[in-house]
Amino acid sequence: MTYKIKLDLFEGPLDLLLYLVKKDHLNICDIPIARVTEQYLQYLELMRLLDLNIAGEFLVMASTLIHIKSKMLLPPDPSQVDTEEDADPRAELMQKLLEYQKFKEAASLLREKELIRQNVFTRTVSVSDKENQESYFEASLFDLISAFSKAMKEIPKELLYEVIKDEFTVEEKIHDLLHLLLNAPVISVQGLFGKARNKFEIVVTFLAVLELIRLKEIVIVQKEAFGEIEVIRNQEKITSYERSV
Repeated sequence: MTYKIKLDLFEGPLDLLLYLVKKDHLNICDIPIARVTEQYLQYLELMRLLDLNIAGEFLVMASTLIHIKSKMLLPPDPSQVDTEEDADPRAELMQKLLEYQKFKEAASLLREKELIRQNVFTRTVSVSDKENQESYFEASLFDLISAFSKAMKEIPKELLYEVIKDEFTVEEKIHDLLHLLLNAPVISVQGLFGKARNKFEIVVTFLAVLELIRLKEIVIVQKEAFGEIEVIRNQEKITSYERSV
């Protein structure tokens, strides 16, 4: 795989931690650090597998999680007096997560207000457009990685050692996806992965979706948190693409 994706849309390590906490409905004030550390490292491994540009902050957070996990596995030293810092090795991280979550919620509220403001004096939109605006919200990069991981696990094991000719390229998949979006305004990501014949095609499809997100050709959305991911076209971009083909 020689096609590299460098995205500015990557969320940071705190976004990934919050995603893992919310995905499993965990208590942010009592995080099962061993479980979260294992899942965090699995996501980093997937990002490495996809040859994505991982920021150094992700690796620093991985080291922090492993350090906290190791401290929690060690028995407390009876010769030392407990302080607030020593009482719970997770305390500082949990405080950062709580503060970051507040900023995220405030930013989300501001975006909602901005959208409401934009819709005050606008041209009339169709009923279907209004329904889409009400029922969809943008999915995160980690939702997409979760869908990719699930698709990779569902490929039959007997195909794992099959010698596969490089029948697909990211550029060709981008072209195919844009053509699909000319005829269907919404496409299921899981459906795209499900049509793949092998793991290589799943990887290429995933990278094509990421590239289209980077180019702002598409948006990935969900009807509910951690639900099925769907691809919605950017009407302005697709129209210009349609004129060029």
